[in-house]
Amino acid sequence: MKVTVSRKAHFNAAHRLHNPLWDEARNAQEFGKCNNAEYHGHNYELIVSVRGEVDPETGYVIDMKVLKDLIKTKIEDRFDHKNLNTQTSEFANLNPTAENIAVVIYDLLRADIDAKFDLKITLYETPRNYVEYEG
Repeated sequence: MKVTVSRKAHFNAAHRLHNPLWDEARNAQEFGKCNNAEYHGHNYELIVSVRGEVDPETGYVIDMKVLKDLIKTKIEDRFDHKNLNTQTSEFANLNPTAENIAVVIYDLLRADIDAKFDLKITLYETPRNYVEYEG
């Protein structure tokens, strides 16, 4: 029997959507207010879902404490209260759109979550705007 378990987390971060290959006019047209040269921030809500077989000995798919600690060390400690463009190596050359942030989070967590599990990242940039990524 496969079951999905999920852990919700939160981090605050600033970013600027900008393509350095474009001129300022095109960046402003494409990204609008999100291209603000002084950056802007979001209160990101993150849901990490792990799907797999229930272990008959523990009754767990994955120990939620292990998942909680992994999210804290790999994601929250890395991105919380940071400027994603200037303070993180992951976005030094990658536009920090919600889509790209979700993929980066997936890759950071995937390395430490057993391949026998499916992994899904749901990232809310605002209460109404969110992205999902499953690898």
